[in-house]
Amino acid sequence: MRAVIEVRTLAERPPWPVAPIGSGSWLELDAGCGDDEVGLFVAALVDPVDLIAAGGRADLVDALLAEELLIVTGGLRIEDTGTGMVVVPGCCAGLEGWREWALVLDGGVPWLGHDPGPEVEVVGEALRVWQDGGPDRQRGHWAGRHVDLPRSALPQLLRAVQRDLVGFLDALAGWAARAGLGERGAALVAAVDRDFTITAPWSPAG
Repeated sequence: MRAVIEVRTLAERPPWPVAPIGSGSWLELDAGCGDDEVGLFVAALVDPVDLIAAGGRADLVDALLAEELLIVTGGLRIEDTGTGMVVVPGCCAGLEGWREWALVLDGGVPWLGHDPGPEVEVVGEALRVWQDGGPDRQRGHWAGRHVDLPRSALPQLLRAVQRDLVGFLDALAGWAARAGLGERGAALVAAVDRDFTITAPWSPAG
C-alpha cells in the first residue's frame, strides 16, 4: 500500500526540473523522492491553480500558499507482491482523502474514485479491493481485477503509508531549501502537511 499521485500532462511547464514520467503513470511519495520527483509533485499542485505562465518559482509557491486547500489527484495504490496484481485510485480520487481507508475498519465505505470505481468488499477476515466496483459491476478489461489483503493488516499498512508521507515531507523540505525558498518553503511544507493530513496524530485500529 503506497501513497501515489497520478502523473498528468501539465498545462504549463513549471520553472524547475520535473521527473520525466509519462502521463497516466503513478508517482510514489516517500523519503526516497529526488528533487525532480518532488518538483513533479509541486507542479501537480500548481497545475489546476489559475496562474500567470510567466511566474517564477517563488510566485508559484506564493499562489499555492494563497489557496484555501491544496489537492492533487491520487490516493493509495495496492499491490499483491506475490501475484503482481495492482489496484489504483479511480478518477477524481484525491490523495487528500487517503485516511478514509480507515473507515473500512469500522464497517464504513471509503470513496476511492470512479471510472473505474474501486471498492472494498469484506470477504470473511479479508478485504477484497476491486479495481472496478466488485463482481456486480465488472466490465471490460477490468473484470475480475482485485487484490486481497488481511483485514488485520490494514492498520499496519496505513501507518506505513503515513511514515512514507512523513518522509516525503522531508524530501519536500530539502527541495525547498535547495531552491532557496526560505520561509516560503517552510510554509509550503506546512500547507502540504495540513491539507494532506500527514503528521496529525492518528492511530488506525481494527
